[in-house]
Amino acid sequence: MFTKESLDSVGVESTWRKSQKLAHETKGCQTRTVHSANAEVQTGSTTVSSSQTEPQDQRLEQHLSHSVHKLEISGLNTFLHQVEDVVIKELSRNTKSHAFDGFQVNWEDQSQSVSCTHCLQHPGAKERGLHVTCLTWNCTGSIIACAYGRIDDGDWSNESSYVCTWNLDRQCVNQNQPDLIIDVAAAVTALSFHPIHPSLIAGGLYTGEVLAWDISQTQDPVVAQAGMSADSHREAVYQVDWVPVQETGELGVLSASSGGKVLIWMLDSAQGRFVLSSGFAFVRQQLPHSSSAHIQAWRNMYAGVTSLALSPWDPDTFLVGSEGGLLLRCSFSAETPAAVSTEGQSVALRAPAVFSFKPRGSPVHSIHCSPFHRNLFLSVGADGMAHLHSLLQAQPLLSLRVSDSYVFHVRWSPARPVVFAAATAQGVVQIFDLGQRSLRPAATIEQNSAGQAATCLAFNSRNTRLLAVGGTDGQVNIWHLSTDLTEQRPQDMAHLEQLANEVAE
Repeated sequence: MFTKESLDSVGVESTWRKSQKLAHETKGCQTRTVHSANAEVQTGSTTVSSSQTEPQDQRLEQHLSHSVHKLEISGLNTFLHQVEDVVIKELSRNTKSHAFDGFQVNWEDQSQSVSCTHCLQHPGAKERGLHVTCLTWNCTGSIIACAYGRIDDGDWSNESSYVCTWNLDRQCVNQNQPDLIIDVAAAVTALSFHPIHPSLIAGGLYTGEVLAWDISQTQDPVVAQAGMSADSHREAVYQVDWVPVQETGELGVLSASSGGKVLIWMLDSAQGRFVLSSGFAFVRQQLPHSSSAHIQAWRNMYAGVTSLALSPWDPDTFLVGSEGGLLLRCSFSAETPAAVSTEGQSVALRAPAVFSFKPRGSPVHSIHCSPFHRNLFLSVGADGMAHLHSLLQAQPLLSLRVSDSYVFHVRWSPARPVVFAAATAQGVVQIFDLGQRSLRPAATIEQNSAGQAATCLAFNSRNTRLLAVGGTDGQVNIWHLSTDLTEQRPQDMAHLEQLANEVAE
């Protein structure tokens, strides 16, 4: 019989004891406690530093001393003393040389060609076959506005039209979609941006109405209009301009019509209307004697105004061209009452003509005063000629053949005193340089529209290399002119003065 002691002696251990031993050696396991702490730190520091340069005189003395020291070391000072007499002698000779007379340094890029940069059009106007009737740049030179209508014969007074604008300073210009399209109830025959406010435009309609638009108000741009009344025009308005009103000094809108009247309107934006300030009438009995014989056979008592130009030199002077070929110098301060009925009118009209130039045998389509000489102006018309006039002489100083057909528009260059451009019914723009010996055009711009007339043009007074041209194809082309046509030369003013001093034959 085995006893417990005998089993132990032979190394036999019971299952019960092993289990008891294992149970006794089993230990539990648990991670240590995670300790955390919140800490907050805030710092505040300021730094003050200052610097002071050495006095100017001290630094200059140090610089000069250092420079002199370098010269002495290099021996340059000795050399300059040796050649001083020779250099002074050569400089004296150069002061008497004429090798570089007339030379001007030009830091701008030179352009030797005329190129078209934009071809702008309104698809709706083009589909309807409308013509571009007038163009105007705003005072910043960034926005071009054009008006649509017709220049051909026919009864189209009830046909609606548009005024469209493009901002050419934008990176992406949609040439086939204007930035703004203003629907107008009748054909627009005249257009002019305000000389100070870049978004304000005055316009005249074929029906005789005068309006003003603010293109910054895209929803309802009409800010004023002159309705049909006893004061209004009864015929097409062919010219609008912004002029100072003598009574107030503010700018008003001048409108000239083929009905023989020139009216000046004050803009009442609060009431949304124009108020007539003053007016003039061109009655044939009151025209200067030199022109009265030319119109004795007229049945109409009025001389229909087809063109007008303001003098940039004399705010009292303006020029008028008529459909009968008359060319008149007029005064805003004229006091002679016009021989017309004043019944129902709020303002008594006056007779402004004070001098008559040699009449033309055809309508005067456009007049423009020189921005560089107070006495010179240009006129063009249906005879295809461009005439250079002086305010002091009845006869033209110079006559140039521009086209074999009508010449619709003429403008002096705002950059070169002797350069002007003319738009023709043959579809080309002729640019003349009066400083050249030849009377041939200095440049001819082809509109690339066969059979389509060039109806109007406008130089950009801010960017004088840009010329906008409109045509009967409904398109506005923006041309970049060459350096020869846009950069004034030293002899230009002398040539212009010489022309002005010539005596007409």
